[in-house]
Amino acid sequence: MLLELIEWIGCATGLCGAALLALNNRYSGWGFVLFLVSNVAWIYFGLLTHATGMVVMQVGFTATSLMGVWRWMIVTR
Repeated sequence: MLLELIEWIGCATGLCGAALLALNNRYSGWGFVLFLVSNVAWIYFGLLTHATGMVVMQVGFTATSLMGVWRWMIVTR
């Protein structure tokens, strides 16, 4: 049950984050925040399921999400 919930949180926040970025409006930076939530969920999911490749990929995506938050939400203000 918990594993399935984590999976769906990762899925939903990743999709919503991508949609926000695709809008390319003043709220698009929040897409990177949603990506961060998704990254954490997928890392947790990967650790619980021993999916090492997924964990490594999500750690890399976490770095790009942090760069996105920095560029869209901190530097541009």
